[in-house]
Amino acid sequence: MTNCTQLAKKFLVLDGIGGVPLGREITKSLQENGHTAAYVDCLEQTPRPLYELRSACIKAINKQRDGDGFFLLPKLTPQILRTIVEAEAPTHILVIGFIYKFFAPSELRQIADDHKTTLLLYDTDSCNLFGKRREFIFFIEQELPVYDRVYSFSKVTTQFFRDTRKLDAFHLPFGAKPIPTANTPKTLEVLFVGSCDLRRIFLLETIRQHITVRGNRWQRNAPLISAPLYKRIDDRQVWGDELHTLLGSAKIVLNITRTDFFGAETGVNLRIFEALAAGCFLLTDHCEEIREIFAIGTELETYRSSEELADKVRYYLEHDDERERIARAGSLALQQEHTWKKRISYLLNHLRQQSSPSNQNLLPEVFQHFDKNT
Repeated sequence: MTNCTQLAKKFLVLDGIGGVPLGREITKSLQENGHTAAYVDCLEQTPRPLYELRSACIKAINKQRDGDGFFLLPKLTPQILRTIVEAEAPTHILVIGFIYKFFAPSELRQIADDHKTTLLLYDTDSCNLFGKRREFIFFIEQELPVYDRVYSFSKVTTQFFRDTRKLDAFHLPFGAKPIPTANTPKTLEVLFVGSCDLRRIFLLETIRQHITVRGNRWQRNAPLISAPLYKRIDDRQVWGDELHTLLGSAKIVLNITRTDFFGAETGVNLRIFEALAAGCFLLTDHCEEIREIFAIGTELETYRSSEELADKVRYYLEHDDERERIARAGSLALQQEHTWKKRISYLLNHLRQQSSPSNQNLLPEVFQHFDKNT
């Protein structure tokens, strides 16, 4: 594989999760840090001819050969990728999320080798695969090894990749860009934005008189939800400006880690950074990764149980000054330490430090910032 022998001069960002703005914001931050960066949303590329039919046939055939395996026809042809790489001539390719749904990882590796391009992954979604055993095994065995270096949003997954897979993996938490919402009226008591999950249902039931819910997959789980809670749910996804307005309109933005994430003792998801970027008071479930990045009780608040969640919702709805003080501190912390521009600056410094053979086994000082409370 290609070694990172010099600081990148040109990045090609291949976005596997283009439904969220993360990849586009990272591309802009690369540019703000003085580097050329081209962006490709894999979701917007033309799929293979008759993709759905061919994919179904290939899955059926392979299922007969190995009923316990994971089979997926990549949505795009390798020629699309080769054409993009030839046109952009990047020194580094940065994949956001994953690539296996769009291109075969081995094909990506071959094209990178042909063009002497370093392959990087920003892992944003591996925890979402924890409940999909066959797909997760495919991801860690077929995709992760093709990269020269893996950066992961989670300290837990980073450690897993390093210890059990022996990968060159490093922790890079999410970031956000500041979201102006200062003049948005606070019309909602507590806002939760996210898809349905059993753990989320159980916790939301304890504060159903205060909550407003926005997200998808709630209707399909309606038999598990009380009538009073269901009345407070809008079963639609929300992104962009509409999401920002919603965040700004809430006195409390609630984050509830999905069951799989919580089971792995991780929970520092993108919503945390978006809420703080919007100047919101954030209440999220406790995990050690939160404590290592933010000052609990000063920049945000956490809860450890449904009882504590209900108590803190009541308390902070009744104590406006304290809630607003924490919201201001969290917003300031985000702007000073956790913007995407800062994150990408850390990544670039890391690439520079790791370019020296004597530094390849060291965690650079800039990344130790994330352990500020230990």
